[in-house]
Amino acid sequence: MAAAAAGTPVFLEVRTQLRSALLILGEPKEGGTPMDISITPSSLQVKTPADCTELRLPAEVRLVPSSCRGLQYVAGDGLHLRLQVWAESNAKLISMFNQSSQARECCTFYCQSCGEVVIRDRKLLRVLPLPSENWGALVGEWCCHPDPFANKPLHPQENDCFIGDSFFLVNLRSDLWQPRPELAPVETHCLSSENHFKLKPKANTKVICKRCKVMLGETMSSETTKFYMTEIIIQPSERNFPIIPRSQFVQSVIAQCLVELSTARSTFRFTIQGHDGKVYILLWLLNSDSLVIESLGSSRGITKFPLLEDILKADSSSAWNAVKVLYQPCVKSRNEKLSSAWESDISIHALTLPSATCLELLLILSRNNATLPPSLRYMNSFQVAFLKM
Repeated sequence: MAAAAAGTPVFLEVRTQLRSALLILGEPKEGGTPMDISITPSSLQVKTPADCTELRLPAEVRLVPSSCRGLQYVAGDGLHLRLQVWAESNAKLISMFNQSSQARECCTFYCQSCGEVVIRDRKLLRVLPLPSENWGALVGEWCCHPDPFANKPLHPQENDCFIGDSFFLVNLRSDLWQPRPELAPVETHCLSSENHFKLKPKANTKVICKRCKVMLGETMSSETTKFYMTEIIIQPSERNFPIIPRSQFVQSVIAQCLVELSTARSTFRFTIQGHDGKVYILLWLLNSDSLVIESLGSSRGITKFPLLEDILKADSSSAWNAVKVLYQPCVKSRNEKLSSAWESDISIHALTLPSATCLELLLILSRNNATLPPSLRYMNSFQVAFLKM
């Protein structure tokens, strides 16, 4: 972990695959104060008459001091320069489900927000990925005879867990004897043959945590329930509930979804929509190999929110793996034309989350954007943010 003393703001973005880094040294508190900059493979030191800032790099990152180039002053930011680096990515995503190690084990499903047990001691014999949401439209290309899957939605059996892009499908039939999450009144509707996990929009199908009243998912049928990955933690039953700050968990889950979808489907643009079908955010994945090291000093000028208290710690220095994204908010009728164009583009993938989580994610993106040096906050008409992995 990087460590630094308070002083001159320092921002370092390392691209592990490109082996390059952008270093930004913020302006001292007193304009025009001379700075003495010292760069070694394992640290960076900035001295001024008023203070001294030292940034010690993580063990997996080493700078090449002789490669410094492109030194320039950017008003409002400070000094910019680029360096060559030697770096190894040690990104450890918060795994929602490890298929190889947890299949055939007894697992417990927890509400991530409060730790309430949702499903206890469920033995999962099959953990399978679901096909893409448009799989039904492609059946005609696979088969030379009538669709054999027509009117046959994919529902998990008693010991199954099906994994979608941002959700789990599980069968709750065997859990009738134990406490269950609250189910809102449900109207019976037929499932579409083209989409195995959608109900008609008028059906009230929310699954609510009994303790904290957070929306965990939706009922798909009398036995099948969809739980959103951003709301549930699955652990082997012998382990205790892991306490993970909410904003860290949401960022890691979304980052993992973006990385996996971009790798599997070569999709880099996403719409983040609520369970009500409303689009909240347009996301464009730029890269997934960033390591951000920063010492931003005081954050007194940034509004604090309870959701982000884990970000606003006393320690002013941090190092973290991240995905870099461009985003546009679509709340309060913003970016309506762009949103409509993205929704009609078949190359853009939609991720569905609880509406409240969409707003949480937008708040996290806005907060992360506000901590960046001013020159990095925008790219064309999009805002820039890093999501911690």
